[in-house]
Amino acid sequence: MLDSIKKDHINISSLLRVLEKKLHLIRSGQAVKYKLIADIITYMRDYADKYHHPKEDVIYEYYRKYRSDSEQLSNRLAQEHEQLCQLTVELADVLDLILLDAVIPLDQFSQKLEKYIQLQWDHLNYEENEVFPILKQSLLADDWRNIEQNWDYSGVVDPLFGGLVDKQFQELSERIHISES
Repeated sequence: MLDSIKKDHINISSLLRVLEKKLHLIRSGQAVKYKLIADIITYMRDYADKYHHPKEDVIYEYYRKYRSDSEQLSNRLAQEHEQLCQLTVELADVLDLILLDAVIPLDQFSQKLEKYIQLQWDHLNYEENEVFPILKQSLLADDWRNIEQNWDYSGVVDPLFGGLVDKQFQELSERIHISES
């Protein structure tokens, strides 16, 4: 289960690098495909916020309940997940307006996008560098089996990085492959 989360983190990192490139283009006054940014935010809302973060929450709550008396770890992560979810929705709303040709001050949008990217990186780094080592050390094979049994969405396939790319994310998938080659 932790391996699938780490794989998600690698995939999310790819998306964050694309967003960083788009942010740079916006700030330098160059044209960007806002639809591509919107696709990334949609993916983050529809996959990461609905399946990836809840999977992490199940693990952290189990850890807190059975392996640690401290609520600090799971509370911080739950707060970060909520903050990221809220910012994802805000970005999606602004991008919807941009795609409808509404006039949105680009400096405000770029600040919000930069904040989102930075929060995502900070969150990923905290989990990878601090949380995961604790989980690996503390949770036993039986713990992982119990956690997996409590995970309701085991059949969910990643719509972008899974075996079959969802039609909605075809262009984004191609863009990611281009930027990584």
